[in-house]
Amino acid sequence: MFHVYVLRSAVTGRLYTGSTADAQDRLRRHNAGESKATRHGIPWTLVHTETFATRAEAVTARTLLQDGPRPASS
Repeated sequence: MFHVYVLRSAVTGRLYTGSTADAQDRLRRHNAGESKATRHGIPWTLVHTETFATRAEAVTARTLLQDGPRPASS
């Protein structure tokens, strides 16, 4: 199983979206400063998760959360 997760920084209020096979371990690693992209916002709290059967589905969902749906082509 793969997860899409959304974190919120207690310091900046910024949201961060990612995907992983283990959401709780990934949260721990973000809060340990192991990710350069989120190091400045420690501590982070998990505000949303979704579970998918495949990594490809999780990555697609993460992209939609980050960028929003693409406009329909005419």
